[in-house]
Amino acid sequence: MADFDNKVVIVTGGASGIGLACATLFGQHGARVVISDIDDEKGAQAIKQVQEVGAQAAYKACNVAKPEQVEALVQFALETYDGLHVMVNNAGIGGAQAPTAEHPIDSWQQVIDINLSGVFYGTRYAIPAILKSGGGAIVNIASILGAVGFANSVAYVAAKHGVVGLTRTTALEYSAQGIRVNAVGPAFIRTPLLSALEDQPELMEILVRAHPIGRMGEPHEVAELVVWLASDRASFCTGNYYAVDGGYLAQ
Repeated sequence: MADFDNKVVIVTGGASGIGLACATLFGQHGARVVISDIDDEKGAQAIKQVQEVGAQAAYKACNVAKPEQVEALVQFALETYDGLHVMVNNAGIGGAQAPTAEHPIDSWQQVIDINLSGVFYGTRYAIPAILKSGGGAIVNIASILGAVGFANSVAYVAAKHGVVGLTRTTALEYSAQGIRVNAVGPAFIRTPLLSALEDQPELMEILVRAHPIGRMGEPHEVAELVVWLASDRASFCTGNYYAVDGGYLAQ
């Protein structure tokens, strides 16, 4: 359980859902964790949860759509813990649901800004810090919708496909320099992102049936893959996309 002793990890969108599960599991494995989010109250609660597993943890407010805030986040990690070894670009939103020809322009822009540009900013500013720290890993949270389409979600699907392309390109550029870069593709996971659908039981049932395993996933199941990919146990894994999807993409 000491895979990340003396290692520093940033998790964006780390105050809830998959991000919080990742931050907690990294902490359990010995990492010093920097959590970023736009919800300061949840951020404070997340820090307490990570500290409860015996880890060092710090919080920095950050809107990943703002490059200057992402740059400040990385600088905060360096100033707080004197290094950076792992960047988990997790922050994301769902966006509007509408056919492409009716998709709101403002929702398109917001989803691309957060779900794609935010991953680029996190990667861009983390790389020099990770190189200076002697190498490490970047794990980008994509989605099953980084591999297939989904009606009425054009912005989300486009952004997540972009994350996979960004991941592969960055891996080609930096793997030989000691930074492995991979993407994780969760299926529908029980997170706050899906909480808005809880008053639509028929839709929730459709989502459940979409997974051959017979249920939606849990945040900790995604975190296990993220932490493994960031660890030395995945030392020959780079430039790839790994689904954690209950069989969704096998159909």
